[in-house]
Amino acid sequence: MAAKNVGMANKGPSYGMSRQVQDKIDSKYDPDLEQILVEWIGRQCGSGVGKPEAGKMGFQAWLKDGCVLSELINSLFPGDKPVKKIQSSPMAFKQMEQISQFLNAAEKYGVTKTDMFQTVDLWEGKDLAAVQRTLSALGSLAVTKDEGTYNGDPNWFFKKAQENKREFSDEQLKAGKNVIGLQMGSNKGASQEGMSYGRPRQIL
Repeated sequence: MAAKNVGMANKGPSYGMSRQVQDKIDSKYDPDLEQILVEWIGRQCGSGVGKPEAGKMGFQAWLKDGCVLSELINSLFPGDKPVKKIQSSPMAFKQMEQISQFLNAAEKYGVTKTDMFQTVDLWEGKDLAAVQRTLSALGSLAVTKDEGTYNGDPNWFFKKAQENKREFSDEQLKAGKNVIGLQMGSNKGASQEGMSYGRPRQIL
């Protein structure tokens, strides 16, 4: 499936404050990260997903209908695939529906809500840096889970910290109850002896 040459959604130019805000959002977009993500998605999904034109607009057009994203998330699940139907459509609501299927599956995979982009961030091109953030979080999770489904250089993404459960014996737990934590404070060695504040109260 070759990348379609689809422009941004029809909206007029931004002026004043909204222009400044949009410029700030646009400045967070990382062209180097774009290359890594394109390379990873290509390896993960195979040549069928094609490659986008370089740059933010090409990246958005490539992912906009949600099909590439759905292929990507399905490739990370070892068994049952979360996105059952991947179908390209020229209709806006179908494309947005496909994107939200990807987002639901990514959440099921373990991407936190704070790392998720909103459908309009991608579809209207409002915040493609947020799209990059979500895909990076997904890559990091895939490297961390190490389920054999990740295809790419493990150094492209940071490994996420994993839970480190500890088991304590009853003896250790009882011993721990006798320790007063420093945050509880301690009154040993503390007194007001020798301290004076201002003049003593005059009693007449």
